[in-house]
Amino acid sequence: MRRQGIVSDWKDDKGFGFIAPDGGGAQVFVHARSFSDRRYRPRGGDRVSYELLRDDKGRPRAGAVAFVGQVRGRRPQAASHAVGPAVLALVAAFFCVLGLLAWSGRMPWILLLAHGLVSTATYLAYKADKSAAIEDRWRTPEAQLHLMALAGGWPGALLAQRVLRHKSSKPSFQMVFWITVVLHGALLGWLLFAPSAWSLRHSLFGMR
Repeated sequence: MRRQGIVSDWKDDKGFGFIAPDGGGAQVFVHARSFSDRRYRPRGGDRVSYELLRDDKGRPRAGAVAFVGQVRGRRPQAASHAVGPAVLALVAAFFCVLGLLAWSGRMPWILLLAHGLVSTATYLAYKADKSAAIEDRWRTPEAQLHLMALAGGWPGALLAQRVLRHKSSKPSFQMVFWITVVLHGALLGWLLFAPSAWSLRHSLFGMR
């Protein structure tokens, strides 16, 4: 027998939430992979029908979940989302500055290449974590994502947050992320310009 209810407390970055059953009672856990129509991303307030199942510990969970009626006029979700001009401008400006520094001899070209590679790896790490959240698989630790951003992958992380809509709505994660961006910029500036970093600069890149 199918039941109906309203999606509540939906955590889009984690891919799960709860259903408040019609008529009251305990909320029922629901995961994104339990929806039969995955063209639409669930939202709080969506009316759904579902089968009441139990997990290995006997806790209620929803299965074979279907949207009831029109999904609030939404279009099917696309594989990616638009990136705002401010994000594109920030990422482009960062790499332009690195390119100018390398062209002027203030920074080795290998450092520019390293930033590109680390950013690509960071974007792929976010994509894998997003997929794992939807499919209820092992997740990438947030500390690892932050370390990759601190190591120079923050442009890729920023693009992934906007394109994949992942980790972009979690305030605590965003606060730490922007701290890593500032720290990376400070460390890079110190390495390239501070007199106290001369010996390290010389040993790493042969620069004065």
